[in-house]
Amino acid sequence: MSVLPEAEKQTSLGTKIGVISDTHGLLRGEAIEFLETCDIIVHAGDMGKPEILEKMRSIAPTFAVRGNVDRAPWALDLPDKEFVKIDKKCFCLIHILSDLDLEPSGGFDAVISGHSHLPKVYKKDGVLYFNPGSAGPKRFRLPVSIGAITIRDARLESEIITLIP
Repeated sequence: MSVLPEAEKQTSLGTKIGVISDTHGLLRGEAIEFLETCDIIVHAGDMGKPEILEKMRSIAPTFAVRGNVDRAPWALDLPDKEFVKIDKKCFCLIHILSDLDLEPSGGFDAVISGHSHLPKVYKKDGVLYFNPGSAGPKRFRLPVSIGAITIRDARLESEIITLIP
């Protein structure tokens, strides 16, 4: 499990985690502007190019998992699943939610996934499930979106940000 030192990211406003997925090689200026306001970045897979990961890492501490299109040699060191602890909250990162092979209610506060390109936020058995949708090329009638999870007063607050309806 990856853990960030508490002192590095805690602010009076809480810790803001930028959540992005399915960029497919395109990191839009609007997404970069938003991520620059975040303390931590999470990419839930399908980056498409190593430059996406490099740019995010130049903005803030970044955690990422490999998506089904991330099969090039540069992506082989990325995990399929990652566990991250931030401000005493445990996050499970995975690209395809149906590939989750463990019970989240046994110790996770949130599960972050991508793949479907459909933004979705819900709670089940006390666990936040968060899919920011796709931030890459627009597909079908789905919006281009990213998300944020803010840890404030030991609570998780989440929102989907639509970049292109």
